[in-house]
Amino acid sequence: MANDFVYTQPVKIWFGRGRFERLGEVLEELGITRAVICCGRHFAPEAEKLMAADPRIVAVFDRVEQNPQLDGITETTRLCRVHCADGVIGIGGGSSLDTAKFAAAVAPNPGEPIDYYEGKRPLIAEHRLPVVAVPTTAGTGSEVTQVSVVSHGTEKKTINNPAFMPAAAVVDPLMTLGVPPRTTMNTGLDAMAHALEGYWSRNHQPISDLMAIEAVRLVLENLERAWRDGSDLEARENMSMAALLGGLSFALPKTAACHACSYPLSEDYHLPHGEACAFTLDSFVRVNADERLETLCRAVGLKDTAELAERIRALKELAGLRSRLSDLGDVDLEKLCRDCARHPLMGNNPVKMDEAALRELFEALA
Repeated sequence: MANDFVYTQPVKIWFGRGRFERLGEVLEELGITRAVICCGRHFAPEAEKLMAADPRIVAVFDRVEQNPQLDGITETTRLCRVHCADGVIGIGGGSSLDTAKFAAAVAPNPGEPIDYYEGKRPLIAEHRLPVVAVPTTAGTGSEVTQVSVVSHGTEKKTINNPAFMPAAAVVDPLMTLGVPPRTTMNTGLDAMAHALEGYWSRNHQPISDLMAIEAVRLVLENLERAWRDGSDLEARENMSMAALLGGLSFALPKTAACHACSYPLSEDYHLPHGEACAFTLDSFVRVNADERLETLCRAVGLKDTAELAERIRALKELAGLRSRLSDLGDVDLEKLCRDCARHPLMGNNPVKMDEAALRELFEALA
């Protein structure tokens, strides 16, 4: 075990059934008096009710897309400035939370979001609006990370900066009860990828490892239950905890090869983020199998890494997720391997993966 490491976790976490009903307490503690809500269209009616009930909520941006666009961040930033907001509430999946985090980092500063997206202006962690992150899915972990994934035109960029760290996370399992089965599986496997990649990342460390192991255990024991019966509150609660721990487990070590591959799979073949991460997850369990990963498997009640890979494959098959190249249509394998190999996250993988190694992996999925 490493005995030289640094661990930091600055987000205050409010976890539990019904916690969202006490959102006002969080706003009061943070001193937020003029908040903008950022959410998707599905949550728009609830957001309007919240604004009508609490004078501290002064505006709502409710047009966050599945892959958050820079245009949405620009509009949220504009609302923050027009209404002199002193806080942002992100409610939804990772797209809503990432939009809220980016807008809150830009709003108090000069320039427009595109200036920060393109790196023309520096993000300043000490000069941002506080964000209250409220996940409505169990998977992304965005509520406890300093990452924002943003699309602009055909480009999808992951920006990692302390300026994106939320001030508080309100994790209420009741908020996930309406999530449909396919999204439940996609986001649940995203949580599994976060935990496993945080665990085998070249930057892993002991505290993150412990959370990763528990997240994997919770996903294995509860994801199929939540997929089969979305009203199973115990399974939903356990998956919310798994997603939270998964987010914490990769926040410092960062993700690796599965996420590196997920970006070309999302951009070029339009897979949702969780499905794109799951596409190669069982393959990389086999690639990265070593004694550390065997230790994790035993800790979560599995025989070995082969069983872990099979469990992940079976979950994908159960939900009908795409898992073969033939499911993607006309694939430019050379470009796919090249783009995956060049992604910065590939360098975190414990086994070196060049274009030739990736071609072998993808050809096995033909």
